[in-house]
Amino acid sequence: MRTAYRVETVRRAERELMARLPEGALMQRAAAGLAAACADLLGRVYGRRVALLVGSGDNGGDALYAGARLARRGAGVTAVLLAPGRAHAGGLAALRRAGGRTVAPEGAEGVLRGADLVLDGIVGIGGKSGLRPDAAALAAVVADARAAVVAVDLPSGVDADTGEVHGSAVRADLTVTFGTHKPGLLVDPAREYAGSVRLVDIGLGEVLPAGPELTALQHADVAALLPVPGGASDKYRRGVVGIAAGSARYPGAAVLAVAGALRGGAGAVRYVGPAGDAVIARFPGTLVSDRGPRQAGRVQAWVVGPGAGDDAKTVAEVLTADVPVLIDADGLRLADADAVRARKAPTLMTPHAGEAAALLGVAREEVEGARLRCVRELAARYRATVLLKGSTTLVADAGGEGAVRVNATGTAWLATAGSGDVLSGLAGSLLAAGLDALDAGSAGAYLHGLAGRFAADGAPVGAHEVAGAIQQAWRSVGE
Repeated sequence: MRTAYRVETVRRAERELMARLPEGALMQRAAAGLAAACADLLGRVYGRRVALLVGSGDNGGDALYAGARLARRGAGVTAVLLAPGRAHAGGLAALRRAGGRTVAPEGAEGVLRGADLVLDGIVGIGGKSGLRPDAAALAAVVADARAAVVAVDLPSGVDADTGEVHGSAVRADLTVTFGTHKPGLLVDPAREYAGSVRLVDIGLGEVLPAGPELTALQHADVAALLPVPGGASDKYRRGVVGIAAGSARYPGAAVLAVAGALRGGAGAVRYVGPAGDAVIARFPGTLVSDRGPRQAGRVQAWVVGPGAGDDAKTVAEVLTADVPVLIDADGLRLADADAVRARKAPTLMTPHAGEAAALLGVAREEVEGARLRCVRELAARYRATVLLKGSTTLVADAGGEGAVRVNATGTAWLATAGSGDVLSGLAGSLLAAGLDALDAGSAGAYLHGLAGRFAADGAPVGAHEVAGAIQQAWRSVGE
């Protein structure tokens, strides 16, 4: 499992580790890993031109020491000093001993445009509010140049703790981060600025505490969560998921939610709603009822809302069930907030940014710009686990406390009608199979994202094709 820690925690751990090591050892470890990553990106170091954007903190020191290492291997290295009087003295001396040179920001444009690689060491993990005008001007030149851009620990100008971007920021092709991931590297919009991320081990794992801000599941974690039937299993022991979805206007939502549910590990799917004929025509193994959720038969979890139109009665009825309930799409609009908060059984809400904005009473842009804060606020306000969909999906446990799960397995091709209905069915089936809401949402998002990749394979894809690729995604996590 990948973990990400807040700046305060990282700094505290760094201080503890530095107290155990010779002076400067931690920075040398970081610089060595940074230089190696740059060399790998360049392919050939000798004769290459490298520009360093150097601020006044330790982040700039990392860049200077890494630049010195590259200069000793034959690269032409030039440091652009944004605060010449406050540049890291040891790093600056090392660069000059290695044959590197320095320039002031006013003379930097030609250096940046002629570079093969630009190393961004302007601002470290303490940056909060975008770049100052002089740094922003240099970042604009870099964005217009042809050089590869490597960020030191974090792209300058993004918020390490929240993933928010207020103002100008550096866009990197590669971010080399030290010791642990920072939340901003995993959460949009800052994640878009980071490019690929390479983690350099500097020994911080020895002193980091057990409470990260974010976690990200990987294949082995998901494989350990997925239900596997045993010799004594039957369709009822494996779990039965109820799907209350669809309407005369949106019958396809019911079909797609059932498609996701059938591939999600539960033993059976019960469908309730007006799209029974369409569901049976596509999936004859579905148990269909037209008598409402209470008369549908026993289930271990419900999914309610996809394509429900204005059927508030069905949504309200499902919310009274004493089993886990997943609320999606129209269900989020129709559900009574007090009824959600009053539930004793687990609740999983799965909004996209627009739906989350409506639930919070804010503009969509606010949710998109502050996803981590908003998913926690929703989870706290509704006392429910919340899965906030997007290019990086976030899952916050009920109440908004504890580590948020982040998932980035998806593809932009998943932004297609019906994709969310498939995810709802898949995650609801995992709920019925016995996973708790946090695990069901996280594992469901992970498999859904992989299925999207497999189905799309670099081309447009439909939601029904995503559902069809869930089995391939399921198998892949166990390989």
